[in-house]
Amino acid sequence: MNRPPSPPGAERADGSFVQIGALVPLTRPGWVEAGRHLLAGLELAVREVNDAGGIVGRPLELVVRDTAADPHRAAAAVDELARLGVAALAGEYHSVVARAAAARADALGLPFLCSSAVLDALTEQPTEWVARLAPAQSHGWRIYADFLLRAGHRRIVVAAEPSVYWAAGARILRDYLAPRGGTVIELDVRGRTPTAVCDELVDSRATALLLLVGHPEPAVPIVKSVRSDQRLAEITIGAPAGQPEFAEWAMLLGDDGAAIPFLRYLPERLSPLGTRVETALRERLAEAPSFVAFEGYDAVAVLADVLRSHGVDRARTAGSWPRVAVEGTRGQIRFSRTPGVSVWQWAWTPIQVVDRDPAEPGRFRILHAG
Repeated sequence: MNRPPSPPGAERADGSFVQIGALVPLTRPGWVEAGRHLLAGLELAVREVNDAGGIVGRPLELVVRDTAADPHRAAAAVDELARLGVAALAGEYHSVVARAAAARADALGLPFLCSSAVLDALTEQPTEWVARLAPAQSHGWRIYADFLLRAGHRRIVVAAEPSVYWAAGARILRDYLAPRGGTVIELDVRGRTPTAVCDELVDSRATALLLLVGHPEPAVPIVKSVRSDQRLAEITIGAPAGQPEFAEWAMLLGDDGAAIPFLRYLPERLSPLGTRVETALRERLAEAPSFVAFEGYDAVAVLADVLRSHGVDRARTAGSWPRVAVEGTRGQIRFSRTPGVSVWQWAWTPIQVVDRDPAEPGRFRILHAG
């Protein structure tokens, strides 16, 4: 492993703070609600670390940068945070953005614990500098594909926008379903109105439509159009990327947003730690916390444990990934090398397929677990 020394400033001269850089989407076109939950989890964990005495007596401090779902902005933020002397990076929700941040962190020798992005290949080559809490996309989306098969779906339309993330998702679904008797029909939504999407669905004779598109546009208009089309009354709408997780989805769609299965990274029952954190996050957010908030909390919990044990030297932090054993909100966190994944990976956080209950859209139903 290449271990460049930590640059001047990695440990402040006055010894006042240990700093962690936080990458979070806080403005559009980033998914702002996801960013708000991610930041709430990061901030809560930092507060609790400091209440417990900090990092060997030194306060932990977040240095937050808004990525706005922009890979170039994220890479620039990594450069800035490295110059500022942060001990490590945490966060990021959007996979394509996290990939840019991971590449830059790897090049600079800056440890990055990615909390929420799932793209399998976060870096082009295997790296010692990056670890991840969220499950790899191939793992979670295969569980989702298995759910579709168990529900009797064999002919599935994937309505997608062009991106590395959506293309990877479509490929995972196609490769998993095809040998098991499933057919995936890909529909590029660019230039198509929601009505045109409905017409294509009718012609396809599919029993399920999966939304591999951005939120709220064009996901919300497509859902509204499908729900109002009597020809499609029996079709199942799915959103494996988790768009229905957040309150904004229910606010924009109401009853139309229910019964749309998605992936969520939570256990069926939270541990005592998870339950306590959930209560604190609910108070901080003034709403039920999403799994993304737990990911933020767990990222800081891991980094704090590493920094207490190994100090703020960046190379020692990166070298400690395989020795991590931290009780997180969703289980014990350990990192390992996983085939097809280029970073140190927690294999695996609990995974559920859930939807919003049509009888009570504020309540989630667990449909499948993996």
